[in-house]
Amino acid sequence: MSISIAIVEDEKNYNNTLKKVIDYQDDMKVVAQFFDGNSALEKLPDYSPDVVMMDIQLQDMLGIEVIERLRKEIPNTQFVMCTSFEDDEKIFNSLKAGAIGYLIKGESMEKILGAIRDAHNGGAPMSFSIARRVLNHFERQLPELKDLNELTEREKEVLELLSQGFLYKEIADKKFISIDTVKKHIGNIYRKLQVSNKVEAINKFNHLKN
Repeated sequence: MSISIAIVEDEKNYNNTLKKVIDYQDDMKVVAQFFDGNSALEKLPDYSPDVVMMDIQLQDMLGIEVIERLRKEIPNTQFVMCTSFEDDEKIFNSLKAGAIGYLIKGESMEKILGAIRDAHNGGAPMSFSIARRVLNHFERQLPELKDLNELTEREKEVLELLSQGFLYKEIADKKFISIDTVKKHIGNIYRKLQVSNKVEAINKFNHLKN
């Protein structure tokens, strides 16, 4: 059984080129073409295609909005962005809306066809440059969201004093706790921040604060 595909793309030449190449394949077929967002919103649910190739900047609305409004109505349809935009905001808004792939229009037709098959089989196809942006984003964001939130308020206070150059005994005196308690807090800090010494802990703390 062939993969059913809908194309939502307002650039007619590109839309028709995609259709022609897709229909030439033995395992896939274009069941609908749309050249604006409103017609896609109205008629896509009637087709419930396996995969939708979606442009972002349509003449009447963003393709992101189309996905947001149709995602629950056609839950078995996989949306793949195919666009010329590479900025982080559009990439992540697309993924948040429910797109499972993001391709740049400059990709070869072979890559796009492979992405359609990949999306249909449960994959998340992305152009290399987009995948790199996504990885870089999570490398920057996830430690910040996770690490400092894992520290208790007292552990943050101890780490702050440690970063200011205070010794264990001085931290203990300032916080009215024993040196053993300070050491216990610092051991927890090392474990939670996934570091092995004071220098690494202070460097990571200063990085996460900025």
